[in-house]
Amino acid sequence: MSGKPNWQGERTPRFDIAGVRGELHRLHEACHVVADGDAVGAVSGGRATDEDGFELLASTPAFPPGLLGSAAFREAHGVRLAYLAGAMANGIASEELVIAMAEAGLLASFGAAGLAPERIASALDTFAAKIPGLPFACNLIHSPAEPGLERATVDLLLDRRVRLVEASAFIAPTAEVVRYRVAGLERDRDGRTVARNRVIAKVSRPEVAELFLRPAPREVLDALVAEGRIDALQAESAARVPLADDITVEADSGGHTDRRPSTVAAAAVLRLRDRITRELGYRSVPRVGAAGGLGSPEGLAAAFAMGADYVVTGSVNQSCVEAGTSPEAKELLTRAGAADYAMAPAADMFELGAEVQVLRSGTMFPMRASRLRELYRTYEGLDDIPATELSRLEKDVFRMSVDEVWRECLDYLGTRDPAQIARAAGNPRVKMALVFRWYLGLSARWAVRGETDRIRDYQVWCGPAMGAFNDWAKDSHLFPAENRTVVEVAEQLMHGAAYLFRLRQLAAEGAVLATPLNDYRPAPRPS
Repeated sequence: MSGKPNWQGERTPRFDIAGVRGELHRLHEACHVVADGDAVGAVSGGRATDEDGFELLASTPAFPPGLLGSAAFREAHGVRLAYLAGAMANGIASEELVIAMAEAGLLASFGAAGLAPERIASALDTFAAKIPGLPFACNLIHSPAEPGLERATVDLLLDRRVRLVEASAFIAPTAEVVRYRVAGLERDRDGRTVARNRVIAKVSRPEVAELFLRPAPREVLDALVAEGRIDALQAESAARVPLADDITVEADSGGHTDRRPSTVAAAAVLRLRDRITRELGYRSVPRVGAAGGLGSPEGLAAAFAMGADYVVTGSVNQSCVEAGTSPEAKELLTRAGAADYAMAPAADMFELGAEVQVLRSGTMFPMRASRLRELYRTYEGLDDIPATELSRLEKDVFRMSVDEVWRECLDYLGTRDPAQIARAAGNPRVKMALVFRWYLGLSARWAVRGETDRIRDYQVWCGPAMGAFNDWAKDSHLFPAENRTVVEVAEQLMHGAAYLFRLRQLAAEGAVLATPLNDYRPAPRPS
C-alpha cells in the first residue's frame, strides 16, 4: 500500500472521454477521479478506502444546479433554481413563456412594459386561471413620459394581488413603486414587519441600487399618507424593510443598459448590500443577482462565482418558442454574433437622451434612430429641418408625410395621454420629439408583429448574450429556433454552470482531465 487513498464502489470507472464526461454529468452524485496506471478516469458514487482499489486522485460532492446561488432566493419565490427569465417589453416575455417556466418550478417575469392596462389585465387573469399559486413576476417599468400608465399598472397589480414585481428603468423610487411595496406590509404575531408584496429591482448603478436597498423615502411615504393611498401604520412599517427584496445588477444587457462590466457593477453592489445590511440591521438580507451578457454556462458560472445570489437571462429567451415576437425577429436573433449590437435612442426616454442596446445585424434601425436623435439635438422643431432632410425622412424612414405621422400621434395620444398633445400645442420641440418617438415605438412593434415590409426597421432589444448563446448552441439541438424552449434553455445553462463548477472543484484538488471535458455543450441531460 502506498498510503494514498483508493476508491471502491459498485460502478465501474470509465476511462474513455465519452464515459468520463457521462460520469462528470451525474451532478446529483459525488464524483471521483481515479487512476488505473497511467489512465485517468471518473466514476460516480463509491467511497475512499485504504483497501485495494483504483487510485483516488480527487473527489467532489454532489453538486446539482439547485445548489447554485441563494437558497433564500429559491425559498422566497418558491422555485427550484436561482434563475429568473427577465421581463422583455411589449409582451415578448409572454404569457406562454411565464406559464411554461412556472409549471417547471422556475421564475419568469411578464413583459408588461409598453402594453396598455387592458392587455396587462388580460395577462394577469390568464395567470390566475392557469397557474394559480405558482411563481411568476410582472414587470413594472418607470414611465416618466406616461406617469398615468405607471399608476394604472400598480392599480392592476394590487387589485389582482400580484405578489412579485420586477421594477425596471427607475432612477429613483417613485410613489407608485413605493405604493406597491408598502401596500403589502403587515405585522406578524411577534410584531415583525412582513412584506407580502415583493420587489425585484433591476438597476445598473450603485447609487440607484442604494435607494432600493434602503427603506422607502420618508417624503414619498408622507405624501402617500396625505393622499390617503397608504395608511400611517404601513408607512411606519416601511421604515423597517428595504424597498426591494432582490437587486438585479444589469450589466451589458439588451434594452436599457449602461453596458458596464458585470465584474465591476455587481461587485460594487454586493459590497454596498453588505454595508447597508450591517448599518440597518435587516432581519432578512437583500439578495443581489446578476444580469446582462449571460448566454452561456461560462457566463452563469462566473456570475455565481462572483457571489451572485441568482442570475437573470433576457436576450437568449427572446429567440425561444414561447417568446411573444415574430418568427422573422427570431430568425435574425439566431444569426446574431457576439458583436452584432449597437446603442440607439430609447423611445420611452427619448428627450432625456437615454439609449437602449439593440440588434444591429439585419436591420437599419440603429442608424436611422441615431439620425433622428441628431436632428432633435440640432433643430428646434420640424419646420426648422431642411426640406431635403425632411423629404428623406418621409420617404425612407416614416414612409408617410410628417403630417400623417402627426395625425397618428394624435389618434394614439388622444386616448392614452392627452396631456402630451397639450404640451406639443405650444412647443414645436415637443411635437418633433413625439413624431420621432412614433418611429422609435412602432419599430419595436413591427418586429414583434413580423411586418415583413418593415424588416429593415426592426428594433430588437438584444445584447451580446445572444451571440454567446448562438456560439455555444452551434451544432446542437438548441441551435434551430424551433427547438429553443425557455425551460430547456434554463435547464441547459444551469446544468452547464454546475458542471463547470464541478470541474473547478476537481482541478483545485489537482485532477488533470482531458481538454475536451472542459467544454459543456447542450446535450440531453442524464437522469
